[in-house]
Amino acid sequence: MEEITEKRMKSRYRDFDEDAQSGEIFERAYRFDLLEEIRKAGLYPYYKKIERNDGPVARIDGRETLMFGSNNYLGLTTHPDVRRAAAEAALEYGTSMTGSRLLNGSTPLHEALEEELADFVGKQSALVFATGYQANVGALSGIVGKGCIAFVDRFSHASIHDALRVARGEGRVFRHNDPEDLGRALAEAPGRSGRMIVVDGVYSMEGDVAKLPEIVRVAERHHARIYVDDAHGLGVLGRGGRGTVDSFGLTDRVDLIMGTFSKSLASIGGFVAGEKSVVDYIRHFGRAILFSASLAPPNAAAARKALEILRREPERAERVCENGRRLREGLARCGFDVGQSETPIVPVAVGSELNTLLLWRELLLSGVFVNPVLYPAVPREKGLLRTSTMATHTEKQIDEAVEKIAEAGRKLGVIA
Repeated sequence: MEEITEKRMKSRYRDFDEDAQSGEIFERAYRFDLLEEIRKAGLYPYYKKIERNDGPVARIDGRETLMFGSNNYLGLTTHPDVRRAAAEAALEYGTSMTGSRLLNGSTPLHEALEEELADFVGKQSALVFATGYQANVGALSGIVGKGCIAFVDRFSHASIHDALRVARGEGRVFRHNDPEDLGRALAEAPGRSGRMIVVDGVYSMEGDVAKLPEIVRVAERHHARIYVDDAHGLGVLGRGGRGTVDSFGLTDRVDLIMGTFSKSLASIGGFVAGEKSVVDYIRHFGRAILFSASLAPPNAAAARKALEILRREPERAERVCENGRRLREGLARCGFDVGQSETPIVPVAVGSELNTLLLWRELLLSGVFVNPVLYPAVPREKGLLRTSTMATHTEKQIDEAVEKIAEAGRKLGVIA
């Protein structure tokens, strides 16, 4: 493996950021050779092949590896009932509806899932999309129209920021989880504008929870609606996993709740839930649902069965949080900075991009898979390892992961 230096990484990132685009449209792609250097150094962390997925344990590079880099929070992706439901749906409806929900893409599965999701999160109606990304783009671009302003947390998911580039309304960013800054932004907005506050329930990189009670008070003071992306809170927080909004008792004071199936609900897809008239408007004016094929029946069936299991076994939500607490406290005792997470997402602060990649590789070689998070997902020199637990992790597996992360951290000087 060739050596790559911190200085070289910083230089190439800076060149990539600052180079002007001119002439040949592929110029930046041709010049960005840092990825190839990282590959040659054996530090490329992305697109790893998962050769077998057994939940807490996966086969990667031919080795049994503890999986602490998955969003499979409830451990349901390999549940036999979920697998069976997906297989039966494929046999009954085929592998795809090959059309949009508007036209030939709806089945009784889709409609039943929507009814059950709306009931679960305490809203009148829900609309299912093919992905979580599509749910945010479809809902927000549909309702943030001309003359409206969306006030978005700086750390909200990329799909939210992308949605507001598509929307006819305006997007304004406020400081992360800062209700006071949000209040200032709202006070500066034109008085007659429609207003929507958009936040994540749980922030995906560092696992911190939105300050929803304060945000709701600010919203009500300034006559703004509230949209919560609860992709990482659904199935984890609240009564029986009903999500972040429920955990604060604010279901009736938050207007729209978005969630995904690719985390706790063992599938792929997303939904938006709220007042029937608002959801129906999105159903007919959200371009992402009008001009895209519908959620495949096996995916709808898998999500529906996972939701059924969650309702039957709410202790899974409690267990994943307990496992997150065990991992977080174990890493903190070893001297790691694990931030302010209150969820199964446990960030491990590292610092430089190179050290983050070196620690990631050391852990993979020792049999622990985690996710390195680098610029631009986080600021430069603020690299971290994103770890996360499942309800199906054992205490022994968590303790083994803590031990191996600590050993690698000491070896690389991340902790003393």
